[in-house]
Amino acid sequence: FAFSTSHAKTVNVGIILGFTGPIESLTPDMAAGAELAFSEASNSGNLLKGSKINVIRADSTCIDSAAATSAAEGLVSQGVTAIMGADCSGVTGAILSNVAVPNGVPMISPSATSPGLTTAKDNGLFFRTAPSDARGGEVLADITADRVSSVAITYVNTDYGVGLADVYEAAAIARGIEVTAKTAHEGDKADYSAEVGVLSAAGGDALAVIGYLDQGGNQIIQGSLDSGAFDTFVLSDGMIGDSLTDTFGSDIDGSFGSMPGSLGAGAQKFKAYAEANGVNPSVYVGESYDAAALIVLAMAYGGSDDSATVAANIMKVANGPGTKIYAGELAKGLRLASQGFAVDYDGATDVNFTDVGEAFGAFIEKGISGGSFTDVAQR
Repeated sequence: FAFSTSHAKTVNVGIILGFTGPIESLTPDMAAGAELAFSEASNSGNLLKGSKINVIRADSTCIDSAAATSAAEGLVSQGVTAIMGADCSGVTGAILSNVAVPNGVPMISPSATSPGLTTAKDNGLFFRTAPSDARGGEVLADITADRVSSVAITYVNTDYGVGLADVYEAAAIARGIEVTAKTAHEGDKADYSAEVGVLSAAGGDALAVIGYLDQGGNQIIQGSLDSGAFDTFVLSDGMIGDSLTDTFGSDIDGSFGSMPGSLGAGAQKFKAYAEANGVNPSVYVGESYDAAALIVLAMAYGGSDDSATVAANIMKVANGPGTKIYAGELAKGLRLASQGFAVDYDGATDVNFTDVGEAFGAFIEKGISGGSFTDVAQR
């Protein structure tokens, strides 16, 4: 047998997330979640005869497709076998078509939710542990209908914002909610008083902010509070994070939103495991851990760190049938997979993929009370 296949080696993997830009307060925890799974695999000794994972980070910016593409090309030039990422939908699509597909490198996004990615030409290389906004918009409208009867909508002018706003608006109207206005905003303006003025004039029980919490969305909330136009906000997943409540506290009590996630046994197990390892199990951290875990389990099941092998085995370890594997159990999962036994990775988010490799998805209804986000219910 060839020495190279029996010998433990270092396997390069990429993590590409917006370490700068409109969600930069979320990405350190997301990266830490993925790195927790990668280090678990390395430390287990059960990955490809004791091979170790070497993580290479890159910045997607979340919004600059050219910069994201260049960063991903940098990862490929360093020989990554797979990519955990990207995060925002526009840059994820750009990396997929410009870098992943031409180079045959699989990528698993923990947070790109645009419905357009469902039908993207991906040669079987793209997966996502987050569900599509085609479902997310319906869930957000369900929650809205339970709480208010009229909304104004503002959305960030990106693939994510446009796609989600369209689904949400249609779903809201179908549920008998009056939509008083629907306007786009750019993510990087100095002043949003004009946008706030239009929304304020339209009125409504609440303002739906479909955008990013560290750029644009937060400023629109500030302007709305300052002008007295709105004090209740409907928040898309891109608006949910501790930096929002750190800024506004109880001024936005009674606001609500939704984000992908589960409150089931797997999610509780991950929360305890993450916290025990110094990782904050916040927004999209479980999805990031799961994306990384699927990459290493696919390597083990296929018996190789070759990109094509990883891509070919992700669905097999994601959907079972086989032994259920949860967060903190990768040593067991890798041992079984490397021996050829079937595993069904459930992980932090009850991983279950559609036939195009994206999460069916559960959602958590979030509320704000006492200046903090609360988990209201699973939807």
